[in-house]
Amino acid sequence: MDTKIMQSMIDWVEEHLIEGFSIQDLGIFMGYSPYYCSFKFHQNTGITLKRYRLLRSMYLASQELKDYPSLPIIDIALKYGYSSQEAFTRTFKKLYGMTPYDYRKSKSLTQHYQTIKILKEMGDYMIDGSKKIEISQKQEKLRNQYTDSILNILNGEAMYRDFKSNQLMLDSSYVPFNEAMCINDSTYPIFSEEFLAIRAKGHQVSQTSYIEKVWQPFEKLKINDYQCLILWFGDDMFCQMNLLTLLAYLEQIDFKGDIYYHAVHEKTYDIDEYKMTLGSFTSLYQDVILNKQYNQNSPLPVLHQGIQLYLNWHQPINPIRQFIQMNLTLTEEDLLEKLMQLFPDYGLGDSQYEQLIKEYK
Repeated sequence: MDTKIMQSMIDWVEEHLIEGFSIQDLGIFMGYSPYYCSFKFHQNTGITLKRYRLLRSMYLASQELKDYPSLPIIDIALKYGYSSQEAFTRTFKKLYGMTPYDYRKSKSLTQHYQTIKILKEMGDYMIDGSKKIEISQKQEKLRNQYTDSILNILNGEAMYRDFKSNQLMLDSSYVPFNEAMCINDSTYPIFSEEFLAIRAKGHQVSQTSYIEKVWQPFEKLKINDYQCLILWFGDDMFCQMNLLTLLAYLEQIDFKGDIYYHAVHEKTYDIDEYKMTLGSFTSLYQDVILNKQYNQNSPLPVLHQGIQLYLNWHQPINPIRQFIQMNLTLTEEDLLEKLMQLFPDYGLGDSQYEQLIKEYK
C-alpha cells in the first residue's frame, strides 16, 4: 500500500477516534476490505488498529483529566466510548497504574502518545525560542529557591549537547547519565564493582572505559552535597529505565535533598515538572530490571508505561519483532528508518535495532 494512502487511513482513524468509527466504514473509505485495512495498518505501523485507538483515546482522556479538573470523570468516560465510569477506570488503571481520580489528584505524568506519521518529516527538530525561555524559567525558579546547590542530570550525551549548544545551562552543575539500562544484564547495588563489571561487559567495552564515561562524572560531583536534583529525562521506555535506575541509586545512597523530574518530550521539548518522593524505586528496580517481573507499585503513570514496554521488549514475541518479520522485504536501511519512526515510545537507537534486524536477515 502506498505511503500516502496509508497515511490517509491513519488520518481517517484519527478523525473518527472519539465517535463515528467502524472498521466497515474505514473499509468503504479506503476501498478495501475491513480485514485488509486491519492487516495493512498493523504491517505499516507496528501496532494493531484496536491497540492504536485505545492508546490514543486514553492519552487524550488523560489530558482532559488534567486540563479540565472540574469536568466529571463520567463525562470524559462517555465521550471516549465507555458505558460507565467503572469500565473507564479499569482500562485507565491497567494502562497507567492508577485510577483517573488519583491521576487527576496527583497531577501526574503520562507518556505522550501522538498521532502516527509515516510520511517523512523534513529536517531535524530545533528547540525554538519559546521552549528555550520555558526551560530557562523552570531552572531559574528552582535556582531562586535552592541558590547554587542544584545538580541537573540529563539523559545522555545528546540531551547534554542540546542544552549546551542552545545555551540552556545556567550557573548550576550539569552531568549526563550515559547509560542504556533497557539492554544487557545488571545487578545491585548500583555502581558497585560487580555492577560496573557486568555493565561494561554487556556494552562490550573495557571496565575502565565504562567507568570514565558513566560513573566518574557522578563520583566527582558528590551528589549528596546538593540540596536539589533536577532529572531531565524523556518519557519513552529507554529514558524511563534510566530514570528508574537513577532513582534506585538515590535511595541506595540515602539522598536527602529535593528531587524534581522534568519530563522532556524530545520531539517538541515540552516540559512537565513533577516533584519526586523516594521510597519505592529500589524494589521496582530489582523486580523489573533484574528479574523482569511486573511490579504495579510505580508512583508515576509514565514510569508504569515504561515498565510495561520494557517487559514487553524482553519478550520473544513483541511488536518490534513482529514488525521486522512482517517487513523483511525492505532493505535494512529502510527497515531501520521505519523502526526509528514508528516506535518512538520505546526510545531505542539505531544500534539496538541493527542488532535485532541481524537476527532475521
